[in-house]
Amino acid sequence: MSDDRLIVALDVPNALQGLNLASEIGDAVSFYKIGLGMLTGGGLALANELKQEHGKRIFLDMKLFDIGATVENAVRGLAQYDLDFLTVHGDPHVVRAAKEGASGKVTQILAVTILTSLDRKDLDDGLILPGDIADLVVQRAARAFAAGADGVIASPNEAAAIRALPEAEGKLIVTPGVRPAGSANDDQKRIATPASAIAAGADHIVVGRPVWRAENPRAAALAIAAELRAPQADRPNG
Repeated sequence: MSDDRLIVALDVPNALQGLNLASEIGDAVSFYKIGLGMLTGGGLALANELKQEHGKRIFLDMKLFDIGATVENAVRGLAQYDLDFLTVHGDPHVVRAAKEGASGKVTQILAVTILTSLDRKDLDDGLILPGDIADLVVQRAARAFAAGADGVIASPNEAAAIRALPEAEGKLIVTPGVRPAGSANDDQKRIATPASAIAAGADHIVVGRPVWRAENPRAAALAIAAELRAPQADRPNG
């Protein structure tokens, strides 16, 4: 019943609530994201339990950023859990260090390009290089791939342009900022529907609040999975 192109973000306060939510959703979801917000609420323990005891795939969204040696050591420690995806910021020195730390493990390193909650004004406030945000995302993706990233995190709006990069051959594109039609945008600014994100070239979509905040999270997840299998999710070039 599940479709592992759908990754549900367990953005709840603690591991107990996360486990209860995963139990409620059941076999409708096979892939979960656990982020920084749950780190002090038992997030690593939940990740390990869902992976080892429930057979779920796990995306650990830590968005690591530091000097190379620190990133390498942090990734080496996290990779021992054999989790599926781990995020770092897309700066090439960070990506290279993370890949070194994950050497010999199954964990794939995903590089964050530009957060989907940011727009051009936010980048200006942060003194980020001027230019169109989509162009900057594609440039950062290309550099992250060149540094060895297994994939990138980008909004659905940039997925097609990233997929067209020669460097993207065999690489993953994972898109947060995905909202089923009729859902609130919340704090996301560069969004698309599940089907359009997949059609644009994404391998996986990340959906959080539209699932766990729903009256029936299992039904919400099943509806998204059904949309991913609909004709509108087909890529134009097959």
